[in-house]
Amino acid sequence: MQGRKEIKENKKILLNVLGKTIKELRGEQTQFQFASENDISTDIISKCERGLKDPQFTTLYKLAEGFNLTFTEFACKIQENLPEEISLIEK
Repeated sequence: MQGRKEIKENKKILLNVLGKTIKELRGEQTQFQFASENDISTDIISKCERGLKDPQFTTLYKLAEGFNLTFTEFACKIQENLPEEISLIEK
């Protein structure tokens, strides 16, 4: 059974993987360039890449579009880097 502490750690892992994925997909483009071209604030990009922001669904959708991916493709790229048994639900 997962406790609150494990769920909190799993959320941290998830946000860090999201950040790593964003940074990798952004490549050589600066945060400012990417944010400006895709109507996302630089602050949000920065916080997401550092694992400090749990972005809204609409922001995740914009990120996918900015990387010329479908939302599903973007989610799969994130999923590929997550541990297999990660969960955010207390069981």
